[in-house]
Amino acid sequence: MRLAHGDGWFTVCDRGLLTPGRGVSVLLPDGDQAAVFLDRSGRVHAVGNRDPFTGAYVLARGLLGSAGGRPFVASPLLKQRFDLATGACLDDEDVSVPVFAVRVE
Repeated sequence: MRLAHGDGWFTVCDRGLLTPGRGVSVLLPDGDQAAVFLDRSGRVHAVGNRDPFTGAYVLARGLLGSAGGRPFVASPLLKQRFDLATGACLDDEDVSVPVFAVRVE
C-alpha cells in the first residue's frame, strides 16, 4: 500500500497488516504523520494524524464511524469527527485535516 506524498508515492505497508476498524500512524519522509485506516467495508483511508483541536498526534487511535453514509474518524481526545474522504471536521466547518490519496497494489 502506498500514500501520495509530495511529488511521489510513499510505501507504507502491506494491506493485510491492517485491522478493520483500527488505525495505524505512519511517519512520512518529511517528519509529518498520517493516520491510515481500513474500514469495515474494506476501503483504505489516510488523513493527517494531528488533531487540530489539541495538537496531539492521535487520530490513528480514533474510533471509526459513519454519518450520512460517509466514513469518519472521531478524535480519541475531544471526539470531533473528521470525514475520511475530505478531511472536513463534521463538528466545526472551519477546521479540517489533510487527506492522502491511497494506492493499494
